[in-house]
This record gives sequence, C-alpha cells and structure tokens, in this order.
Amino acid sequence: MSRGDCVAMEPRAVGVSKQDIREQIWDHMESQNLADFPRPVHHRIPNFKGASHAAEQLPRLQAFKTARTIKVNPDAPQKNARFFVLESNKTLLVPTPRLRTGLFNKITPPPGATKDILRKCATSQGVRNYSVPIGLDSRVLVDLVVVGSVAVSEKGWRIGKGEGYADLEYAMMVSIGAISKETPVVTIVHDCQVVDIPEELLEEHDIAVDYILTPTRVITTGCERPQPMGITWSKISREMMEKIPVLRSLRAREQQAGKDVTLQGEHQHLPEPGRQQAVPLSAGRRPPDTPGPEANSMEAARGSPAGEGAPLAADVYVGNLPRDARVSDLKRALRELGSVPLRLTWQGPQRRAFLRYPDSAAAQQAVSCLQGLRLGTDTLRVALARQQRDK
Repeated sequence: MSRGDCVAMEPRAVGVSKQDIREQIWDHMESQNLADFPRPVHHRIPNFKGASHAAEQLPRLQAFKTARTIKVNPDAPQKNARFFVLESNKTLLVPTPRLRTGLFNKITPPPGATKDILRKCATSQGVRNYSVPIGLDSRVLVDLVVVGSVAVSEKGWRIGKGEGYADLEYAMMVSIGAISKETPVVTIVHDCQVVDIPEELLEEHDIAVDYILTPTRVITTGCERPQPMGITWSKISREMMEKIPVLRSLRAREQQAGKDVTLQGEHQHLPEPGRQQAVPLSAGRRPPDTPGPEANSMEAARGSPAGEGAPLAADVYVGNLPRDARVSDLKRALRELGSVPLRLTWQGPQRRAFLRYPDSAAAQQAVSCLQGLRLGTDTLRVALARQQRDK
C-alpha cells in the first residue's frame, strides 16, 4: 500500500466534536474502499486493508521486546497483533466482550501449537475457544497495552468508537494495579485515521497513546498528557453498573478504601452498596436453617470455616440458580468478580447455594458485588443468609 492511497485524509483539523471526527473517518474509509470485513465500519473500530501489515511493526518496538504480558483489544484490525504476542511466547490478555463477565481472558493455546493454530487462537473464535478468565485477585501485571482507535493524532490523542470501553478497561487496570502511568500504549490504524484532534475535545478519562502503527509509519508521539489515574465514578451511570458486574466489585473495594465512589447523577453520602435490600423469595422456597443432606461443601484456598450450622452474619445466600447449573459455573463467576468465599455449600436440587466469608464486612461486600449476577439467562437472588432466613 502506498502513501498515496490516503491523500484525501492528510492530518488536519476535522469536525467540531468527537462524533464529527468519527463520522468523517468512517465515511471516508467506506467511500475510498479502505475498509475490510466487517463492513460497514460505522460504529466500529474500523478494520482496514493493510491492518496485518501495520501490525508487523509491533514486534520491532522495544516496548514489545521487553514485555512479558500484553493486553490487546479483541477487534479485527488487531488480529495480527494478537498472533505476534502468541508467536513470541508472551502472555496474551484480551478484555472480556463488553466486560460482561470480568476484565480479562488469558489466551492459552494448546501445547505444541503450530503457527496455524496460533493464528486461529488470535481470531475472535479462537479468543472464545482458547481462553480462561483472569480474576480481579490474580495480581496480573500488564507490560504493554494495544488498543484500537477510530481516530488518533500525532500528539497521541485518541478517539474510540464512542462507547468508552477502551477507556474504562484502562481505568479498571489502573484500579487493580495491573498497569501504571509508565505502561506504554500502542494503537494500530490506517494512515487516514491519523488526523488533528482539537485538545478541547479531550476529557480526563480519555487514554493517550505512545505509539501509532500504520501501514507506512511508526509514530512515536512523545505524549505527555497524563493518563487516567483510575475509574472516574462520576462518569459511571447506574445503567453501566448493571451491565458490568465487575464494576460493582471494584466500586465496593474502592469504597472500603475510603475513596469517593459517587456515581453519575447521585448525591454523595449514599448508603453502602452492600446494604441494599435483598430480593424476597416466593413462599415455600426459603432456605432452611441448616444445609440439607444433599449439600456438597467445597473449601477454597483461603482456609476452612467453622462447622456448618445456622446461617452466620458472614454467610451469603445465593438463590434462583438455573436448574442445569453446575457448581463450577458459580465458582467461575465468583472468581471473575473477585468474590471467592472461604466455603461454598452447593444445594443444586433446591437451586441455591451458601457462601461463607471471613467476616460480616466481607459478606456485605460480596452481596454488593453479586447483585444482578446472571448464570445463563437467570438473574440470581443474593442476600445475607441471616437476612434471608428472617424473611
């Protein structure tokens, strides 16, 4: 691909808003046939002709050579970047789709995987088939971040597709200590996506990039704009909290640490999230005071609790489990949300389980984190076990 393929979009000031810039980029890529499948590129991180070639610049970066763990977004134009991470025997992390079930998935190719298998692992299907979730307590350290963009400036200022997921993923990584302000950020785009972006459009939660890879150039931005220092809770809506359960877990952690976690449109001095009223169960389906003989108790790595008896203040009731649910489904969800209990008592025939935590504060936090959790299509009922018994 020659530089002449993108003369019509030489870097210049375009539009008066982020959306103006997005629309102009999308329209141009479609009209000039610069886009690749999936099309149309509108409302997407655009896949473009030459994306694989642009990604070939990634392994040449010193930041890539020294990195051991690299997070790459799951969009189509970064497929080759994901392959290079795997081929280089580095750890590849990919965000879970729309952050619905956690923050990261680790791509784990089968032993002895050939290049063809690694390329399959780097596809969207491979990401689904060869990944394992990484919980919030995994203490993962990310050495390099690769993001997609709709537009980016040579100064390192970036515009995404408008949903905010890349910015939120970055903020969440900061929140759990996976990255620092020194962690380099790379984006891979078509030359026509490199444009002037007015500084007044930038917001505090917007991430900046250190390197821009195109089919014809490697741009070192030297950007000195501060990266987000964590989650800006005042930008997070209640609706987003409902859609992204892992946010509830992070919010509970930060609230416990004394940080301001006031959400968008809320007033400060809200009640603690763990003090929400539990959803009542229908008549005849209250959990008994003690687990039945069919209970299957399993201890997590944190240790063994006291013997089972009447529900304690540190016990959490989980009800409305799907009839076909397995204990492994619930354990996986708990790991992804960073709410692993000391003991899980499974009562599958009654469609319920009990979780024991070290103390009442940990149980309250778990109740907050697990509100709205789904297994399959069923929303689980979660409450302190003692409160549930008293209903």
